Amino acid sequence: MAYVIAEPCIDSMDQSCVAVCPVDCISSEQGQDRKFFIDPNNCIDCGSCEQACPNQAIFRAEALPTEWAGFAWVDATWYVDPGQARDAIDAYMPTQAA
Repeated sequence: MAYVIAEPCIDSMDQSCVAVCPVDCISSEQGQDRKFFIDPNNCIDCGSCEQACPNQAIFRAEALPTEWAGFAWVDATWYVDPGQARDAIDAYMPTQAA
């Protein structure tokens, strides 16, 4: 996995990273997801997303801060079981009641 989107993206989904990705490997389902996910099988390791992210939420996998290490698993899981990835995000950071 080349890049991972971590905690700063949760509930702050600026689309700058999506706009610059040359292989369209950053996804989410509008109204369902609270963050974007990078497809580890299609990412070409170009770094465009990391530079474009105003939230500083995108990291090279090997530079992912220790406290956010689980986000590598979450990004990869979303592409095979989105519900499980969403549950992990909600467990990590429960939504605030309005």
